Formats: sequence, C-alpha cells, structure tokens
Amino acid sequence: MPMYEYACHDCGREFEALVRSDTVPECPGCHSKNLDKLLSVFATAAPAAEAAPAAGPCGSCGHPAGPGACGWQ
Repeated sequence: MPMYEYACHDCGREFEALVRSDTVPECPGCHSKNLDKLLSVFATAAPAAEAAPAAGPCGSCGHPAGPGACGWQ
C-alpha cells in the first residue's frame, strides 16, 4: 500500500495517507475529498565511507579572534 501526501482544498490541512487502489482518500479534518496530491520527498543516508571527514580543531570552533586563537595548539 503506497503512502501519499495530500493537501485539502477546503480546510488547507496537509496530511499523509496509505491509499489502496480501490479507495478514494479524504481529509481527516473535514472529510472533504477535494484534495491535491503533493510531491513527496524522502531522505536517504549515505554510507559511512562517503561521509565528509571531520574538521580539525584549529579554525572549526568559531572563536571570534580567528583560527588558532582558541588555544588548540
């Protein structure tokens, strides 16, 4: 069963719904069927090998006097 995101024309509510091919979704707030299907976005995680390397201590702490001023020497 796919999950879709919808926006209701009548009350403006946005929601997600699991929808079978033989059902018509309705707004859980006002029960309207006057809906727009929204473009869904999803997140993915990169494998650990592709992660960016951690920054070194010098210059990464945000010390107002600039890199090297924080005493991490």
